[in-house]
Amino acid sequence: MCMKIYSWNVNGIRAVEKKGLLQPFLAKHQPDVLCLQETKAQPDQIDLNLDGYELFWHSAEKKGYSGTAIFTKHEPIDVVNGLPEEIKSKYQLTDSYGDTTMEGRIMTAEFEPFYISTVYTPNAKDDLSRIPMRQQWDPAYLQYMSDLQKIKPVIFCGDFNVAHTELDLARPKQNIGKKGFTSEERVGIDNMLKHGFVDTLRHLNPDTPELYTWWSHFGGARERNVGWRIDYVMVSEALVPVIKNARIHPEVLGSDHCPVSIELSVEL
Repeated sequence: MCMKIYSWNVNGIRAVEKKGLLQPFLAKHQPDVLCLQETKAQPDQIDLNLDGYELFWHSAEKKGYSGTAIFTKHEPIDVVNGLPEEIKSKYQLTDSYGDTTMEGRIMTAEFEPFYISTVYTPNAKDDLSRIPMRQQWDPAYLQYMSDLQKIKPVIFCGDFNVAHTELDLARPKQNIGKKGFTSEERVGIDNMLKHGFVDTLRHLNPDTPELYTWWSHFGGARERNVGWRIDYVMVSEALVPVIKNARIHPEVLGSDHCPVSIELSVEL
């Protein structure tokens, strides 16, 4: 028995649905658990009838903005929205742009063998004005995942809004120090690895170039594959022996991001 876990920044689930692209994607790929980011919708704003899936939503207070969701074929033990209060109180997660804890950015489902968390990490902004937020957000989320890992293994996935190494973007030299490729952002991934989490795609494809998950709308970037890998599936080291594969799916259209996935030889 294999379990397929997918993550996709849909950049507006209503737009993907309106284009008629969501159901064909689900029918073809059959994810057991689909983690979404940037849903940009309240549950009552979209009528989704997805046979076989239970839908969980964590929408931003501000309509049409941010948000995460988990669609699952397997009933979870529990679903928790956001960060625990003790972590929220420890870090400064509000800045001039808003309160990130009210933006539906984190959702975590507990299953028997592990936790699955979906995350939509705040963007650093073109002028890097949100780097201070990232320096609070990244350790806050990592602490949450590390705390959960003490209970059972963790899978966390989503849009991390950073390319980790030069292999993870088409034009690294031109982007060093720019949004998505600053040392301050990249150290967030370094710290995840130091805390015993594994970047599944790089674990199985350590030196493979051009594995991108996001492309600019400009200049035919997607057609030319001038992209960035900013979407990840991270797992606890304990799960590495059951990873069958880790993939990106650039052929799936509907968003400026493509889905990423892992397949595990486990049962729920």
